Amino acid sequence: MSAFIDRLNPLALPDSRRAGYSQISIAYPGPLAFVSGQVAWHPDGAAATASLAEQTSIVVDNLRVALDALQVSPDNIVQLRIYMTDLQPERQEIAMKEIIRFLDGAQPSLTGIGVAALAGPGLEIEVEMVVQVAA
Repeated sequence: MSAFIDRLNPLALPDSRRAGYSQISIAYPGPLAFVSGQVAWHPDGAAATASLAEQTSIVVDNLRVALDALQVSPDNIVQLRIYMTDLQPERQEIAMKEIIRFLDGAQPSLTGIGVAALAGPGLEIEVEMVVQVAA
C-alpha cells in the first residue's frame, strides 16, 4: 500500500527536512497501527549488552519486522518517538544515522525524548511508531 500521508514543513518552523523528518504529517482516513516501543531485545527475549550503535541496529531490525508484519514500508510511518538515555548531541547523532538509513527517505513526524531509564537494564534506546496500514 502506498502511504496517504502529506508531509508539511511550514517556513515559519525550523527546516526539519535536513534532519530527515517532517514538522507535520497528515494521515488521511485509514487504519493506524500503534507499534509498541522496540528495544534491543532479540526474538528470544535476550537483551543486548551492546553499544548504542549496536542497540540502535537491533531496534531498527525490530522496526523492520513490524513493518513487514503490517505489509508496509517506512513511507507509511506517520510518527516516530525515540526515547534515549543520556540524550546528548553526539549520542543522538549515532542513533539518528541508523534511523535515517532505516527511513530510506521517508520523513515522518519525529520526537526525541531523553529518559532516565528504559524497560530493562542496559537499554539505551527505544523507538515506537504510528503507522498507516491498508483498510
